[in-house]
Amino acid sequence: MKCIVGLGNIGKKYDRTRHNIGFEVVDELIDRHQLQLDKQKFKGAYTIGLINGEKVMLIEPMTFMNLSGEAVRPLMDYYNVDIEDLIVLYDDMDQPQGHLRLRQKGSAGGHNGMKSLIQHLGTDRFNRIRIGIDRPTNGMSVPSYVLQKFSEDEMITMKKVIERAADACEDLIKGETFPNVMNQYNGETK
Repeated sequence: MKCIVGLGNIGKKYDRTRHNIGFEVVDELIDRHQLQLDKQKFKGAYTIGLINGEKVMLIEPMTFMNLSGEAVRPLMDYYNVDIEDLIVLYDDMDQPQGHLRLRQKGSAGGHNGMKSLIQHLGTDRFNRIRIGIDRPTNGMSVPSYVLQKFSEDEMITMKKVIERAADACEDLIKGETFPNVMNQYNGETK
């Protein structure tokens, strides 16, 4: 079973913020495949369903970003999901807004949600889709920036990025190799 995790913060006040872009992609997959985030266990909201004929678990941790690993690891253990079947979606300030960057391993790069996952999983060797949100300008602090909602103009681009990231997940679920999907989706969303 594939396990797709979107990172974000729970609560209405965080909807459509830069830090919640991982949740947005999971929500896109849920909508596309008429699923519902209807289960809760181990500090995570999740669903298990079929996408392109394959069994998939979609997870949104309910721990807030910095403790994401506390939800993901127990769910993976409970459902016996291999680390090779994990795909994590999250915001990346080191990528320009509108860019996707797929990787099979790497450091947390200063992202606290990823730090928590790496700590709880005991490895940095898992699939991830980094979604570019760019860096703050005009002296805005990082926390203020990542918790800021996208503007209407930005959402035009980000909606395309969300759809493209969901497409990449679907290709991986179908059995495309990670390097092939990486070559197809890395870069700017047009």
